[in-house]
Amino acid sequence: MADASADVTLRISGLKVSVGSSRVVDGVNIDIGKGEIVALVGESGSGKSLTALSAMGLLSGRVVQSGGDILLNGERIDPLDEQEMSRLRGTRISMIFQEPIASLNPLLSVGEQVAESLFVHGRAGRREAWSQAVQMLADVGIPEPEKRARQFAWELSGGMCQRVMIASALIAEPDLLIADEPTTALDVTVQAQILDLMRRLRDKTGTSILFITHDMGVVASIADRVCVMYGGRVVEQAEVHQLFQAPKHPYTKLLLTTIPKISDTPKAELYSIKGTVPDINAFPKGCRFRTRCPLADDVCLLPPELEAATGAQGGLVACWHSDMTETLQ
Repeated sequence: MADASADVTLRISGLKVSVGSSRVVDGVNIDIGKGEIVALVGESGSGKSLTALSAMGLLSGRVVQSGGDILLNGERIDPLDEQEMSRLRGTRISMIFQEPIASLNPLLSVGEQVAESLFVHGRAGRREAWSQAVQMLADVGIPEPEKRARQFAWELSGGMCQRVMIASALIAEPDLLIADEPTTALDVTVQAQILDLMRRLRDKTGTSILFITHDMGVVASIADRVCVMYGGRVVEQAEVHQLFQAPKHPYTKLLLTTIPKISDTPKAELYSIKGTVPDINAFPKGCRFRTRCPLADDVCLLPPELEAATGAQGGLVACWHSDMTETLQ
């Protein structure tokens, strides 16, 4: 976690999220320092998006926060009602969703949607909000921003819509930006441009970023620190370079093994982790990765605690056999 004495933008402490009687996020702790980019990684079904939606106060229906605290700049926000949370969204905390074209209103111009945060929250009048929206579109690299501002989402490419979403999320300079798979389905060139854009805007505004992804290659490109989730729990936390050089949890090591390498022979079979993430109603006893882990034995029937990793400065791991992870191929 971020140093306790440092300024912390977001603190998630002991978060539990339940769907009916099933606990799908179980005791998650994450700190994000001011201006820090923390990647939250893991396969689909690990609980990443539910963790993010909890921070935004966007859980609904049978999905509820059943425990833990969420603090933004030291103030608890999880007890706030919908009206109070709506005042925070777009101003102090913003989110980029996975599918921008599905998140943008097809009946409003993109300029109106980018300007909305400023106007609705009383930060600017309509004319000033529009002017700032056009400038923000230019800041995120959209050509001819005045023309594009008058267009609709369905007239733009996927990469352009993603830039519009980023502009909308950042126009009010929030303290925290949550980016949920923001580069999914984008080609590698546009993906690289989006990642560079987010880094530059972070440097310019000081916004903290929680970056959710399952792509370890993207993690290496943007993150300062990484939290690895599996089965609704954080299994490892470390600085990005430390995690890539010496992963301590078997799941992390196997995730990294899935990344194609330049040295791979042509047409070589891509590695994949055996098995699948367990159903939320069938998590195994003890370590939730036990049924897929090559190192698992009887001690893994007991749930491991997230503790300081041996030989890793500031790193945390929840594994009984973290000292053996380097033996995995």
